[in-house]
Amino acid sequence: MRIAVLDRNRCVKEKCGYQCQKFCPGVLMGEETIVIDEKGYPVISEILCTGCGICVKKCPVNAITIVNLPTEGENPIFQYGINAFRLYGMPLPAEGVTGFVGKNGIGKSTAMKLLTGLLKPNFGKYDKSWEWNEILENMNNIQRAYFKTIAGEDVQISYKPQHVDLIPQSFKGTVNELLEKVNPKRVEVSKIVEWFELKYIYERHLDKLSGGEMQRVAIAAAYLKQGDFYFFDEPASYLDVEQRLKIAKKIKELSLEKKVVVVEHDMALFDYLADFVYVFFGTENAYGAVSKVKSVRNGINEYLAGYLQDENVKFRDHEISFKQKAEETGKAEIMMTYPRFEKKFESFVFESEEGEINKGEVIGILGPNAIGKSLFVKILAGVEKPDNEKWENSMKVSYKSQYVKADENITVGEIFSREKLDQFVFNESVRKLGIGTLMDKQLSDLSGGELQRVAITLALSREADVYLFDEPSAFLDVEQRLEFASLLHSVISNSEKVCFVVDHDLILIELLAKRIMLFSGESSVHGESSHPMKKYKGMNEFLKRMNITMRRDPDSLRPRINKHGSVKDREQKEKGEYYEVY
Repeated sequence: MRIAVLDRNRCVKEKCGYQCQKFCPGVLMGEETIVIDEKGYPVISEILCTGCGICVKKCPVNAITIVNLPTEGENPIFQYGINAFRLYGMPLPAEGVTGFVGKNGIGKSTAMKLLTGLLKPNFGKYDKSWEWNEILENMNNIQRAYFKTIAGEDVQISYKPQHVDLIPQSFKGTVNELLEKVNPKRVEVSKIVEWFELKYIYERHLDKLSGGEMQRVAIAAAYLKQGDFYFFDEPASYLDVEQRLKIAKKIKELSLEKKVVVVEHDMALFDYLADFVYVFFGTENAYGAVSKVKSVRNGINEYLAGYLQDENVKFRDHEISFKQKAEETGKAEIMMTYPRFEKKFESFVFESEEGEINKGEVIGILGPNAIGKSLFVKILAGVEKPDNEKWENSMKVSYKSQYVKADENITVGEIFSREKLDQFVFNESVRKLGIGTLMDKQLSDLSGGELQRVAITLALSREADVYLFDEPSAFLDVEQRLEFASLLHSVISNSEKVCFVVDHDLILIELLAKRIMLFSGESSVHGESSHPMKKYKGMNEFLKRMNITMRRDPDSLRPRINKHGSVKDREQKEKGEYYEVY
């Protein structure tokens, strides 16, 4: 079974002379394999297409994807339109927390919208209006039971959307007004305000909130709503580690009484949250397929391996591994040093211990939000100046800031062409982070994840001595985060440069860092940083502060958060080994 997908946002229609149609062997033989619709877009017949791939190669803007599906004779549960993305298979909520794992553009959010009733299944027949009785007739017994409930008038769905930054566009009001709207009876509002740290922003308008504040408000609103099913799409975005763990605990408590579905790319948090897992696989922005339901451990391990055992499907050509690297001993060659410094603002004071960084070293930075991590990186980058020192970094710096902004009227290709880049690193980054298909797009048209990948590629490809990355994992899926880790490790270790990475994804920091810096203090009041310390000591101290322990999965060696109060959790705490290594 073959599918053809055309990205209409990328297609330039008649401007390219319809290269896809011009060179299609079927068209040359007189068949209507590719025709032009009334809006000027090519339409590819999936029945007549032979899968030769010529149109894919000839398209100057990489707008066409042709895919041979691993399954045959199965209709999609949903398709957006002609030559558009489609989803095969249907996950269903189970008792506890059901998790969706897979890369971006593979159908997880589509599945969630189907389960919430925001979209109706159409079984690939996108050009007709479907009534619920018709939909139910086309489903198996298990699917029918769930969607019959969704079709009912009495069912209540609580849904925390992925893009919380869009909420202020649809609701003009304050935090307390939003919470009152979702829960007019004001049930447990005071507890919700305390649990989700909303006291100081309770009267504030939504459009004045930061990303982390908006995320907590959105989660609180979804939690507060009296629902039968709860859906949380990427709840960890913008939150620090402590906030993520607090949110996870509340979601776990909720799942004791309600069925909960979660999509999340922070693997440690996802593992901690989920009881059951559906693995999503396929071709990005072309089609997605859903595995059978699996235990959380087996599901994540099969996803990392790229092979689904029950389905006998291999969906990735390589395995994602977590091999332990022994901590280096002996005297390393120092690449750079920085003095003790401080920076004072009207309502915030930051202090940093002095430090030295060795050649070929990545320093991981961990700590709460609003504690000075981004300020520290900005001082190293020369964007900010310390108050008590006239220290200036004489080394060449490449800096990827926390908030990536898109310039107007410039394409991705143009942004790369105006800087001197290391071509080998650039080509590897383009290949591994999937930048090639974005080259002709305007920066302003990119999604958050696409913009982040472009910014990472640009920063990583610059010729520099010091690389600074502030929250590079934001908007990236699991595979993109791990590809970034692999790329960065290769660049820094091979070139003997140095790098600082600020992030809240513990697994990403664990994979990247040779040493760790810990930031502490009182958020938005006072912050201070430690000197770089050995990874084991830094991770162990940080996890102790969070009151959590992490063990290793015996098969994949990935770090896993222990359930609070479990036998393993108690054993590690008694030994003082919050961070387990082999």
